[in-house]
Amino acid sequence: MQRPNLSALAPEIVAYIEALEDELETLRKPVDEEAAARAELPLEPSEPPTTMNVVTVSAQGYAKRTPRHLYWRQRRGGMGVFDLDSGDDDPSAFLAVADASAGLILVTDQARAFRLPLSEWPESPVRSRGLALRELFPVRNDERWSLAFADHGGAYLALVTERGQVRRISNQYLGRNLQPGTVLYNVKEGGPPAAACWTTGNNELLIVTRRGQGIRFSERLVPVRGCLGMRVDPDDSVVGVAATGAEGGVFLLSADGKGTIRLLSGFAANKSPGASGKTVMKSEAIIGATAVGETHDIFAISRLGKIIRFQAAEVPAKEGVVQGVNCMNLRADQCTALTSCPVG
Repeated sequence: MQRPNLSALAPEIVAYIEALEDELETLRKPVDEEAAARAELPLEPSEPPTTMNVVTVSAQGYAKRTPRHLYWRQRRGGMGVFDLDSGDDDPSAFLAVADASAGLILVTDQARAFRLPLSEWPESPVRSRGLALRELFPVRNDERWSLAFADHGGAYLALVTERGQVRRISNQYLGRNLQPGTVLYNVKEGGPPAAACWTTGNNELLIVTRRGQGIRFSERLVPVRGCLGMRVDPDDSVVGVAATGAEGGVFLLSADGKGTIRLLSGFAANKSPGASGKTVMKSEAIIGATAVGETHDIFAISRLGKIIRFQAAEVPAKEGVVQGVNCMNLRADQCTALTSCPVG
C-alpha cells in the first residue's frame, strides 16, 4: 500500500506516525530475516530408492502406501506436504512404515485383526486417496479402526487398551496365517485397543496417556493373560506405548505439533505394572509415542493430511519433564499420528 501524503498534518502528528513506522520496521526485521534464513536452508536429499513404504490410513479406512524415498526430509518445524487425500470429513488417523514384503495389520475397536499384504496393494503418489479397506475386509457396520502397524518388527506385540490393560502377543499369531477377523482379546476387559508396539522380549515399556502421564516397567512383568499396566484417570486415556532399552529414548508428540525425546534414564521404572502414572511431558493433548535412536527419522501427519519427515537427532533429548519443541508448523490444524524408522 502506498504511503499517503502527510504534508497537511501537524508536525507532531507526522513525527508520531514516523516513530510508529520505525518501531514496526524494527519488530518486523528479525522475523523477516529468520524466515529468509529458513527459506535458504535446502531440504535434505531424498534417500536412494528403497522397498520401504509409508502407509497412511484415514479414520474411516482409506489407506495408501507410498515409497519412503519420495518423502524428502524437512527441517524440524517445517510445514510438511499434503499426503493422504481423504477429505475434510475423514481425517488422517494412522501412520506406519513397512517393507513391501510385509503386511499391514489393522485392528478394530472390537479387537478384531486383519492383515493386508503390501505386495498385493498398488503404490500411490504422495498426494492421493488410496483404497477403501471396508471393501476388502468383512468389517461390521458398528466397527471403527483403532490400530495400524506392520506385521514384523519384534518377538512380541505389546498391546495396550484405552483404560491401561496391557498384554503381549507372540509375533507368530500376527503373520501370514492370521485369519481375517481374529479376536485378539475381550474388549470388555479394559476397553478398545489404543496403542501397540513391537518388542524384543526384553524391553522396557513406556505407556503414555493423552494428558501426559506415563509409566515404565519391564515387559517381562506382563503375564501371559495380560494385566493392568497403568491406572488411568476417568477423564484420560492411553494414546501410546513404546518399547526400548533402559538407556533408550521415546519421542512424544502433542496435537499442537510440539515434541520431545524423553530419555528413560530420567524416568524411573516401576517394580510392577498397574500403578498410577507420573508426568512424562507437559501437555494435555499427546497423540502418540515411538522409540527412537540416533539414526531414526520421524514421520508425523496432521488431521488435514499434511505429513512431515525429519531426523530424530534434531529434537533435543531430555531426562526431565518439558513442554517440547516445535516439530510441525500447523495452521488451523492438529497432529493425529506419528511413526519412526531407522534410515541408513
